[in-house]
Amino acid sequence: MIARISGTLVVKKPEYVVVDVGGVGYRLFLSLNSFYNLPEIDSAITLHVYTLVRDDAIHLYGFIDNDEKDAFIRLIGVSGVGPKVALSILSGLKPDELWLAVQNRDAKALTKAPGVGKKTAGRLVLELEGKLPEPQDQAGAAAAPASPQAEDAVSALINLGYPEATARKAVGRAQAELEPQAGLEEILRRALKAV
Repeated sequence: MIARISGTLVVKKPEYVVVDVGGVGYRLFLSLNSFYNLPEIDSAITLHVYTLVRDDAIHLYGFIDNDEKDAFIRLIGVSGVGPKVALSILSGLKPDELWLAVQNRDAKALTKAPGVGKKTAGRLVLELEGKLPEPQDQAGAAAAPASPQAEDAVSALINLGYPEATARKAVGRAQAELEPQAGLEEILRRALKAV
C-alpha cells in the first residue's frame, strides 16, 4: 500500500495530478482544496496518499496534509459515500469546516457539495459525530469571547441562526481586530463580516 509519494509534479489538473518518482508517473486524484495548494509544474512535491484497491483498478488519492486524508478516510467509511463524493465534500469544505458542520449538526452545509442530498448529509452528520479529530485551532476559538459584550454578540449570532462554534469563532476574530473596550454593536458588526 502506498502511503506517501515524493517526486516531481509533472501534470496538474483540478481532478488529478501526476507525480514523477524515479521515472514512473503516479496519477493521484485530489480535492480542489489540495489542488489550490499545489506548487508549480516541475516542482518537488510530497503528497499523503490513500490507496484504494478494487477488482478492476487501483486508485491513488493525494492530499496536501494528513488532516484532509483522515477526513477522506472517515467520509468513505460512511455507507453510500464513495471516493468521488468524499473528494467533492472536501473540495467545498476544509477538514476544520467539516468538523464544525458535523459538530453543529449542520447538514445543510454538507448538501452544498455535488452529489450530497439531504439524506446523505443527515447520515454523514449522524455517523461522523465524535469520529472526526478536533482541529487544533478550534480549542482556542471556542473559548475566545471573554467580555460580557462578546458573550452578548455570540448570543445574538446564535439567535440569528449561526451555530455556536461558528458564532464564537467569528466573535473571537472580531475581538482580535478591535480595541479591548469595543462595544456590542461594533463587535457584532465585525463578527457578521467574519461569518
